Amino acid sequence: MSETRHLFATPFVIDRLQSPEGIRVLRDAILTEQARDSAGVQISNLGGWHSNTKMIEWGGEAARALAHKAMTMADDAHVNVGAKEGREYSWVPEMWANVSGPTNANQYHCHPGSFWSAVAYIDDGYEGSAEPTLGGELQLSDPRMPMVRMTAPDLRLTNEAGAAQNNEPLVRPYTGLIVMFPSWLQHCVRPFHGSGTRISVAINLVAVRKPIKGANS
Repeated sequence: MSETRHLFATPFVIDRLQSPEGIRVLRDAILTEQARDSAGVQISNLGGWHSNTKMIEWGGEAARALAHKAMTMADDAHVNVGAKEGREYSWVPEMWANVSGPTNANQYHCHPGSFWSAVAYIDDGYEGSAEPTLGGELQLSDPRMPMVRMTAPDLRLTNEAGAAQNNEPLVRPYTGLIVMFPSWLQHCVRPFHGSGTRISVAINLVAVRKPIKGANS
C-alpha cells in the first residue's frame, strides 16, 4: 500500500490575552483615537474604521504590551538556523486598529515586507451571541490555491483523515483571542452582522538583522 505524507504545513498560532484590564485600556485608546481621527485610512477594509499604523505610539503601554505578546509568540514559533554564524534578528512591530459595524468586512490581502502577522480581538461584537449567521470570521486562503484545482476544480486533495482538505478555513473571533500566522498568508474578514461593535488590533512583525558584533562598520 502506498504511503501519503503531508508536507509543508503552514503555522497558525492561537493564544489568549490574559488581562481584562489591558483589553479595556486598549479598547478605550482605540475609541479615543477614532474620535480624534474619524476619517482613518482605507486599505483592505470595506467600510468601518482603519487607524493609521502608528498604534505602537498612540496606544500607550497597553499597545506596547500587546506587541511584546506577539513578539513572544513569534519567538516560540520559529528557529534561527543562522544564529551560530552570528546572524541574529530583532522584531520591529507595526500596529493598527480596526473598528467594524454591520456589513463591514476586509477583502483578501497579505502583508508584504513583514515575517509574522497577528490579530488580537479587543471586542468580538457578538455581545454573547453564538449565532453562526452573524459572520465576521477571519477567513484564510490555502496558499497553494487556485493552482492545485485550476484544471479540475471539482477535485480536492485529502487530509490525514482522508476527507477533502478545507481550502478556506474560518476562525470565529472571541474577545481576548490573538492569532498569528506568516505574513504571506492571504486572509480576509467576512461581512460582520453582529449587533455590537467589532474592535481588533493587527500587528506586523518585521525581522531586522542585528549588526554582527565586532564587525567593521
